[in-house]
Amino acid sequence: MAEFDFIQAARGMAFLFPGQGSQSVGMGRAVAEAYPVARATFAEADEALGFSLSHLCFEGPEADLTDTINAQPALLVTSVALLRGLAAELGSDGVATDATAGYAPVYVAGHSMGEYSALVAAGAVRFADALRLVRERGRLMKQAGEQTPGRMAAILGLDEAQVAAICAEATARGGIAQVANDNCPGQVVISGDVPGMAAAMPALEAAGARKVVPLAVSIAAHSPLMQPAAAELRRAIEATLIQDASVPLIANTSAAPIRAAADIRAELLAQLTGSVRWSESMQRAVQDGVTHFVEVGPGEVLTGLMKRIERSAARQSVAGPEEIAAFAAAWRSAV
Repeated sequence: MAEFDFIQAARGMAFLFPGQGSQSVGMGRAVAEAYPVARATFAEADEALGFSLSHLCFEGPEADLTDTINAQPALLVTSVALLRGLAAELGSDGVATDATAGYAPVYVAGHSMGEYSALVAAGAVRFADALRLVRERGRLMKQAGEQTPGRMAAILGLDEAQVAAICAEATARGGIAQVANDNCPGQVVISGDVPGMAAAMPALEAAGARKVVPLAVSIAAHSPLMQPAAAELRRAIEATLIQDASVPLIANTSAAPIRAAADIRAELLAQLTGSVRWSESMQRAVQDGVTHFVEVGPGEVLTGLMKRIERSAARQSVAGPEEIAAFAAAWRSAV
C-alpha cells in the first residue's frame, strides 16, 4: 500500500461510504461523545424517523440493528456523523455543506446503500431526506424479500465474467441468478431466487470457485426479485428534493461519474435491481487520477476491497474520533 501522503491526497482523493454489512452494535457512540455536531446528527436522525435510532446504533440489540429496515438508516447516520465530525475538526460546522470542509475530494462513491451517504456528502440530498428515503428503501426491500424469498452467496476465486456467464446459464434454465456485487478481483456476490441459486451455486463450484459462501440473508438484493419494490421506491425518490451534486458520484450501476439530479434519481432506482459494479467503479477513479481513498463509516470493508482492486492506492479509514483527529491534523499540516 502506498503511504497516505496528504499533499498528494489534496490532488486526487475520493471519499467512500460503506453499505449494509458494515454495521455493528456500538457504532457511532465514540464520535457522538467526542463531537457535539456528531451527537446532534444522531439526535436529528431520531427526530426525523420518530424513534431512537441512536440507541439502536449504540446499544443494539444486534438482531434489530441488522434488520434491513434499520441497518440502512443506521449506517447512513453513522457515516454522516463521522463526516460532520471531520468537518468540525477541520474548522467547518459540517452541517450546511456536508461536502465541503476545506478538503475537496475528486469523487464520492458508496457501496449499495452507501450511495445515499455519498449523495449527502456531495450535497445532492439533505441528510433528513436521505434518512427517510433509506428507511423506506429498507422497508420495501424487506417486504419484497418476504413476498419472494431469495438467496445471496459470495463467490471467491472466479472473475466477474465467469460468474455472470454461469448465472446466465442458470437463469436460462428457468430460475433467476445474477451478479449482485462485483466487489473486487476474486470476490463476487450473486443474488437470485431459490431455483436459480440452487442451479448456479454448484455450477460455480464445478467451474473452480475457491469458495461458494451462502450469506445469512433472505433478501435477494440487487436482483429482479426487488422489482416489486421499484414502483413505491420511485415515488419516494420523486418526492425527495434532489439537487445536482457538488462532487461527482461514481454510480454503482454504470461505474461512471454523474452529477445531474435527473441522473441521480435514475441511478437510485436502477441500483435496486441492478448490479453494484464496485471493482469497475474504483478502477474508473484510479484511471481518472485518484490515488487516495478515504472510507468514511464504520469498519474497513471498502479499504479492504481497495487493497485487492489497486494495491498501489493509498487507503485511509475514518471510523472513529481518533482517526478523525489524526486525519485532520495531517491534512492541516499538508495543505
